[in-house]
Amino acid sequence: MKRIVRGGLLAALVLGGACAVWLWGGLDRPYKGYEGAEQFVEIPPGTGPVSIGRRLKDAGVIRDELSFRSALALSGSGRRLQAGEYRFDRPMTVRDVVSKIARGDVYLRVITFREGLTIRQMADLFETKGFGPASDFIEAGRNARLIHGIDPEARDLEGYLFPDTYALPRQTNAAQLVDRMIASFEKALTPAVREQAAARGLGVRQLVTLSSIVEKETGKAEERPLVAAVYSNRLRIGMGLQCDPTVIYALERAGRYTGDLTREDLRFDSPYNTYRYAGLPPGPIAAPGRASLEAAANPPSVPYLYFVSRNDGTHAFASSLEEHNRNVFEYQIKPFR
Repeated sequence: MKRIVRGGLLAALVLGGACAVWLWGGLDRPYKGYEGAEQFVEIPPGTGPVSIGRRLKDAGVIRDELSFRSALALSGSGRRLQAGEYRFDRPMTVRDVVSKIARGDVYLRVITFREGLTIRQMADLFETKGFGPASDFIEAGRNARLIHGIDPEARDLEGYLFPDTYALPRQTNAAQLVDRMIASFEKALTPAVREQAAARGLGVRQLVTLSSIVEKETGKAEERPLVAAVYSNRLRIGMGLQCDPTVIYALERAGRYTGDLTREDLRFDSPYNTYRYAGLPPGPIAAPGRASLEAAANPPSVPYLYFVSRNDGTHAFASSLEEHNRNVFEYQIKPFR
């Protein structure tokens, strides 16, 4: 009998050891039990380790829940598992799965809005990147209530959707993205910028409108303060802004812009046409970045009233019409004769 008991104990020990070896080896054995190239697993906030293991098992990310609990115990990460959506696109060991969730390596999609885009252009990018229909973004961009605290006159969010790179969960909708863009704008509109603008007689709406014009006129960082100075000087002396981008914006709103600005276009009747109407247009014509906001709020003290393109991305600035005409001849007429 003793011999049988000892034999049974020995067999149990051997079997237990074999199971331990199998389990230990399983922690480092890559596994992929789902079909297709990728699998997403959503872990809601407050989900415990047991439920997480079940979700991973059901999704085919891990072979069994026991190995997950074992890897979790060995890692000491039980209290550090983070909520979010995770993407799995290759066989992974259960240790690696635990590590991924403990790091909070959630799946995010990136979208970049460059400076100078309109809501319509942002909406097209939103759709192109696969986040949803452009119409959803346009609709979210009409929610002017989001900025009535700083611009009670706003009828939409043109100019207030801050251009930046946004890392977003896969299911982010247009309204949620717009909320983030407004928050980023409010962060960029610092108290110092608002105070500088107010000292020049500019409210938030006027500041953002002027900044949007600066943004559209030059892509050169070093020129933004000079362009802001030109338009600030014109506003100060009551001189027309005569800004091409405002006319283009007016034509785009009317569905009449063909890609080329003609003399006839400059006569188009719109409050955004700064060739016909003095002062700033009714509102922003695009989304200005931080540098344009700062330039418009505090332009340098220079005498410039004119600038013309050198056809290389830069501009020649002038203080008098005579000097400006010479620059026009040098850069716009002479090279094409």
